[in-house]
Amino acid sequence: MKPADERFFEDYPQGQVLEFGPVLVDQEEIVEFAQKFDPQYFHTDPKRAEDSIYGGLIASGWHTASMVMRLLVENYLPVQASLGSPGVDELRWLKPVYPGDQLNVRTNVLESKRSRSKTDRGIITTLIEVINQDREMVMSLKAVNFLLLKPKNL
Repeated sequence: MKPADERFFEDYPQGQVLEFGPVLVDQEEIVEFAQKFDPQYFHTDPKRAEDSIYGGLIASGWHTASMVMRLLVENYLPVQASLGSPGVDELRWLKPVYPGDQLNVRTNVLESKRSRSKTDRGIITTLIEVINQDREMVMSLKAVNFLLLKPKNL
C-alpha cells in the first residue's frame, strides 16, 4: 500500500483488506476520557468497577472509537484526498476493552464507486473491525468516506 500522503480514491478498490496497529489501552487515559465524556463508574472508578458486570475498569466505547479513529487517520485515510465522511453505520461494541489491551484495526473496502454528481471524487464504504490481542473482535462499524480521485496531471 502506498503511503497515506500518496493515496487517492483509486487506491481503495473493493475487496481490499488491510490491518494495522496496535494501540495500547492505557488505564489513566480510560479514566481521563471517561471523566470528561462518559462518567459511568465502570469507566472512572477502578475499585468500584471490580463489582460491575465487567469485573474491572473498561474503556468507554466512545474512547475505543476515538483510539480507532487515530489509527485510521495515521494508517488508512489519504492525507490530501480525504474529504470527510457523512457518517458511520452499524457501530457495535462487541466486547469490553480493558486496560492493557492491544487493539488492531482491520479494514475491508465493501464498496468503491465514483460519484455521479461530483466527478472529481469517489465514495468508499469500509467495514472496520477492531481486534484485541486475543484476536477477539471488540468493535465494528461501517464507515463511508469521500475521497478525491487522482489528479489527471500526476
